[in-house]
Amino acid sequence: MTEPSAPAAAAASSPAPPATGTIGAPRAKRRVPFWDNARFACIVLVVLGHATQRLTYDSDIALSLYLLIYAFHMPAFAIISGYFSKSGAPTRRQMARVITDILLPYVIFEALWTLTKWIVEGSASPNLTKPSWTLWFLLALGIFRLVLPYLALLRWPLLWTVAISIGAGYFSNIDSTLSLSRTLGLLPFFTLGWWLSEHRVIDRFGLLGRRQWWVFPVSIGLFAVAGFAAWFFVDDWRAMNLNQWLFYDDSYSALGGTQWWAGGVRLALMMVAVILSAAFFALVPRGSHWWTHFGQYTMYVYLLHSFVLYPFRESGILRGLDPTWIWLPIVVVASVLIALALATKPVRTVFRPLVEPRPAWLFADPSLAGREGRRSDPTGSRRPRESPRPAAPQHADPRQNGV
Repeated sequence: MTEPSAPAAAAASSPAPPATGTIGAPRAKRRVPFWDNARFACIVLVVLGHATQRLTYDSDIALSLYLLIYAFHMPAFAIISGYFSKSGAPTRRQMARVITDILLPYVIFEALWTLTKWIVEGSASPNLTKPSWTLWFLLALGIFRLVLPYLALLRWPLLWTVAISIGAGYFSNIDSTLSLSRTLGLLPFFTLGWWLSEHRVIDRFGLLGRRQWWVFPVSIGLFAVAGFAAWFFVDDWRAMNLNQWLFYDDSYSALGGTQWWAGGVRLALMMVAVILSAAFFALVPRGSHWWTHFGQYTMYVYLLHSFVLYPFRESGILRGLDPTWIWLPIVVVASVLIALALATKPVRTVFRPLVEPRPAWLFADPSLAGREGRRSDPTGSRRPRESPRPAAPQHADPRQNGV
């Protein structure tokens, strides 16, 4: 859904010492379990949010859960993606990865959705400028990557992106075409992730170390307060179409926010998203668990889960039921199982040509389509080398350890 010191400079200016027996031995790439845990938790929330949507029409509890999830889960995903993005001039391989990891899967899955709609619904209107269902995030990621080097040149990039996000909501012509409205709406979160990495905030404050005793109860308390507010004021949220506001998709006027201060609502939602995202990250386990490695394959879950949920959403099987005590828990458990299943090796093996296409014929330099090297998943998951190449030892950037 990839998350020089003075001594180094002096060493660079002096002759290199004779090589030792470590020459040619690839350096081990240690993953930080926290980021894989966070990615997998985020993708489970993505599946749960989409699975719960049909229950929200008949249950206040389901709508409350839905609002709580949408208040922070995509902003948190954007923060992770930004944290593992680089603001420097892209290399040829990085540019190729935008094509193979983002643009090609977008085209492939748009074609699959067009075919699916034609088979099931009897009609389809192919239009690459209008992303189908979940595919908007691929376009958003592509645009995020393209604009980040320019944002990094500015003073106060976070402030500028917040202004852009709030200002975009006042223009009705900024819509879902090419996912532009959501892209601009969520841009501050992506930029926040990059800013945290650029300033080494997590490393400097030791945020991935041992948690202080008060962190867990405070984080749980924040979610408890947010959940209670989502449930207690559910009629008010339904009346104001809060779920639509949380999509960062429509203009304020389309949502009934015709007042000049409508942008203040988005600003408030952004603040809530940052607070809940911080609480979410504080609750994510730091250590490695049996499910941790699934966080490396969030793009498979993201692209494939919508096809699993499509029959249930469109058949109406979840409508007219009392989901509070029976169906809602079932949907929660099913969402976790779907996320786990779609990240397993058999699924990855079958769908890799679609999710991770590598068409050598497309590039003037066919080697750009290879899988070698340390590449990044679009959602911010750096993977270990699949085919390690001998390399001389070098100083590693601490931010890249295990990501």
